[in-house]
Amino acid sequence: MGAGTIQDPSYVREAFARIADRYVTTNHVLSLGTDILWRRKVARIVRAWEPRRVLDVATGTGDLALEIQDACPEAEVTGSDFCAEMLAHASRRGLARTLVADALALPFQDGEFDVVTVAFGLRNMADYAAAIREMRRVLRPGGHLLVLDFSLPEGALRKPYRWYLHNVLPKMAGYLTGQKDAYEYLGGSIEEFPMGQEMCDLITAQGYREAQAAPLTCGVASIYTAEAV
Repeated sequence: MGAGTIQDPSYVREAFARIADRYVTTNHVLSLGTDILWRRKVARIVRAWEPRRVLDVATGTGDLALEIQDACPEAEVTGSDFCAEMLAHASRRGLARTLVADALALPFQDGEFDVVTVAFGLRNMADYAAAIREMRRVLRPGGHLLVLDFSLPEGALRKPYRWYLHNVLPKMAGYLTGQKDAYEYLGGSIEEFPMGQEMCDLITAQGYREAQAAPLTCGVASIYTAEAV
């Protein structure tokens, strides 16, 4: 499956709407809490950039945007998502600015933001390259992109981790949410998602420079950073 046809947007939106009530707790359980540490690391990176305006695309229930809002109290942090049910949770949890928006057609002018982040959301988008270009459009020159998403570990850990993705995770998520099918696509989406140098090359091709990849927790997730040209 090519990078332009990864996920059906209607299915993804409907699936996330169904699991919105239990999304945060389920993620923490399935990752054994490491997703919290990953987001805190991202927030520290963003804080070091000293941004004035931050956009968290595909913010979901606001986990990352809330971390950044706490870490950067002087910044204006906006969370956007195409699932209104998820954003309702983000607002209730304290995210000050939320907006229902399609990541492929963001309702912002060119160069509005100093930082654009996306955590575990790019992988669900219909066109990775188009989404990254749209994020570039709303970034000022010299602004920063940060992508946090799942990846596959290298070496001996890869095979057992793949088995976990396809056999254990959907069953656990189904038990926790009552919506097993909403997670059945996850393993396949991680398998097909660009990672490492491939992701850096994809980002660079969309108008960025100095793209870097930083594996987390033996490579089961990665942080990608780049600067808008």
